[in-house]
Amino acid sequence: MAEGLVARQAALGLLMGVMGEGQPLSDLLAAQGPMALLTPADRARAQRLATQVLRQVEPVDRLLQPLLRKAPPLEIMNILRLAVTELNDGAAAHGVINSAVEIAKRGKRTGSFAALINAVLRAVPVGAVLAVPAQRLPRWLRQPMVHAYGRDAVSAIEAVQAGVPPLDLTLNGALRPEGRAMPSGSLRLKEQGQVSVLPGYAEGHWWVQDAAAALAVPMLGDVRGQRVLDLCAAPGGKTLQLAAGGADVTALDISGPRMARVAENLARTGLSAKLVTADALHWQPDALFDAVLLDAPCSATGTIRRHPDLPFGKDGSDLPGLVALQEQLFDRALTFLKPGGRLVYVTCSLLPDEGEAQLAAALVRHADLRALKPTLAGVPDFWYTDQGGLRLRPDYWADTGGMDGFFMACVTR
Repeated sequence: MAEGLVARQAALGLLMGVMGEGQPLSDLLAAQGPMALLTPADRARAQRLATQVLRQVEPVDRLLQPLLRKAPPLEIMNILRLAVTELNDGAAAHGVINSAVEIAKRGKRTGSFAALINAVLRAVPVGAVLAVPAQRLPRWLRQPMVHAYGRDAVSAIEAVQAGVPPLDLTLNGALRPEGRAMPSGSLRLKEQGQVSVLPGYAEGHWWVQDAAAALAVPMLGDVRGQRVLDLCAAPGGKTLQLAAGGADVTALDISGPRMARVAENLARTGLSAKLVTADALHWQPDALFDAVLLDAPCSATGTIRRHPDLPFGKDGSDLPGLVALQEQLFDRALTFLKPGGRLVYVTCSLLPDEGEAQLAAALVRHADLRALKPTLAGVPDFWYTDQGGLRLRPDYWADTGGMDGFFMACVTR
């Protein structure tokens, strides 16, 4: 079998699952199907190829359009997209084209298109570079973002999302890979590789956590010796930060399997927290907390740079339900606080409805609530909103790879 053919076939299957069926890429990778039978190397390559295509579907299609008299079926288009993406990355044309033709020949519905695939790919200009602008966000997401941030900012966000994101680490020990120290204290790796073999991983001296996500815990200030509740805690990066900061941590999440990951991360890093699997809307603690961190369920639109499949599986229809749940959780979290306690509300969303608007509405609902504006290392003043919330966008730190999009706010009663 031609080198790379298995991984390319698997990548095609991932693309069809995402673009044809609207399935999350993470679900397809976790399913007990063809992906589970691949070698680790082929699995990693298939995931990388599919992710690269999803980040640049529109630019690839713009390159292919003049070479096609009419749009072919989705599976054929995805075979072409895979091949053009590899060609654009500098892969040898002979191997890429032959593999694409072979994949088509093996399919019951694609065999008749093998000659077309061969002709189109051989017509792709040598050294062709994908055109700009970068892939645009879907209208349901782009429109409110343009209204909130302006067209230039949204275009800058899209440009960052088109690239492969760097890997950030939160440090809690001396052993670490080589990387760049970010202004906020995170370490940004110079080269990505297998995480588990990097210096300091086995010893628990760090964990993977986007530099933006790592700013939520510092919003609480000094937590040493305090009782802190981490709501919606999985996969546990913020739980680890709180424990490392000396807090007496209770981590709660509704998902048992996700809480198992928190337990694994705590064991590896030698940190401790009380783990609770429960629904935050119905759970009742034995005593109140000095601080609560609520990382509320949201649209996850701030993580598209890491999860480029998200725009293909969402249309914004779940947003009203998410906003209502966030409001419920916000109010519920306040009931867990001691008088004078602090709540940090967090969403990994770029939509103001899940961030700025939630803070504004909470301040109206609770007359005794006020927002605090903490001073954080490496955070310029213009990242804060007028009400004291922290708006983080992918185009911040764009010259070093950007960051995930978040909204964070610290409030007290």
